[in-house]
Amino acid sequence: MSETPQPAGTHGAVDLSSVAAMTAPSSATSGSGMPAGAVPGQKPPPPPRVPEGLVVEVTPATLQRDLSRTLQVAGVLVLWSSAHPQTRELVDTVTRVAAAQGGRLLVLTADLSAAPELLQAFQPLLQQAFGQPTVPATFGLLQGQPVPLFPGLAPEDQVRLAVEQLLQAAVQNGITGRVELGPVPGGEAGSEEEPLSALHQEAFDAIERGDLDAAVAAYERALADDPRDADAEAGLAQVRLLERSRGVDEAAAREAAAADPGDLDAAFQVADLDLLGGHVEDAFTRLLDLVRSTSGDERDRVRTRLLELFTVVGNHDERVRKGRTALMSALF
Repeated sequence: MSETPQPAGTHGAVDLSSVAAMTAPSSATSGSGMPAGAVPGQKPPPPPRVPEGLVVEVTPATLQRDLSRTLQVAGVLVLWSSAHPQTRELVDTVTRVAAAQGGRLLVLTADLSAAPELLQAFQPLLQQAFGQPTVPATFGLLQGQPVPLFPGLAPEDQVRLAVEQLLQAAVQNGITGRVELGPVPGGEAGSEEEPLSALHQEAFDAIERGDLDAAVAAYERALADDPRDADAEAGLAQVRLLERSRGVDEAAAREAAAADPGDLDAAFQVADLDLLGGHVEDAFTRLLDLVRSTSGDERDRVRTRLLELFTVVGNHDERVRKGRTALMSALF
C-alpha cells in the first residue's frame, strides 16, 4: 500500500493564486463556462441532505488522520476549488450517491483553494493520475491508498457506477466496515446500526488514530472473550496485514522473492503486497505454489499465512472458495 500524500516541495508546485490553471475546461465546464452536463435555464439539484458523519472536510492538520479512516471503510476523495464554485457540484453529486449506501462509503472532500498545503499535497497525485493537475477530481480510497476514478465533473449515473465498482473492490480486499451515521439535519434519523462492542470500538478508535498495535491487542482480547467472533477475526487479520506491510520496500521485497523462491519471508511479504494492491489471485497462487513445494514446519507456516489471507478477503469471495479447494488438493 502506498503511503498517504505528503506536502511536496515548492519546486513545480502550483501556487494557490493560480488554481484557475488547474481546472480543465474540457472536463469541468462547457464552452459557455457552465458546469459540464448543465442544461441552460435549468437549476442544478439542491445540495443533498445527508446524515452526520458521512462527509468529512479535510484540512492540512487532519489529512493523515482522515485518510487513515479508510483502513476499514471504503472512501471517496473529492478534490475541488472554492475559487471555481461550479466544482462544488461534484461534491454534491458524490454525496448524494454515497448517502444511498447506508454507511458503506465515507466521503472526504478537500478544497484546494482553502490552504496551500492541500494544494501542494495533492498536486503530484493529480499529475500522476490524470497527466495534469485538474480539479475537480475524484479518487477512491481503499486502506488509505488513492485509486483514480475520474477527473472533472461527472453525471450522477457515472458516479454511481464508479462507486459500485469501488465497493466491489473493497469487499474483495476485506474492507467491509461502515461509517457510524448520525441523524439527517432537519430530517429523519439516519439508519440505525447495532452499536459496536467495547473492544470492537476500542479497535476501531485505535485504527482511526493510526495505532495498529493497540487495534491488534483489542481484537485479540475480543477473540479471547469469544473465539467465534468472526468480525474480530477478520479485523485482526486485516490490521496484522497492514502492520506487516508498514514500511516495507516493495521493490526490495520482490527482488528478494525472485532471487530465492524458497525464501518464505520474502514470499510472504510479496503476497501481502499483492493482496493490498488488489492482486488477490496472485497472492493466493504464490502461497499455494509454496504449499506444494514445502513440507513439515515450513508447509505449516505457509498454510497458516494463506488461511490468514483468506480471512482478510472473506469467505464470501469466490476466489477464497477456489483457494480453499486448491489448498486441500495441495495438502492431500
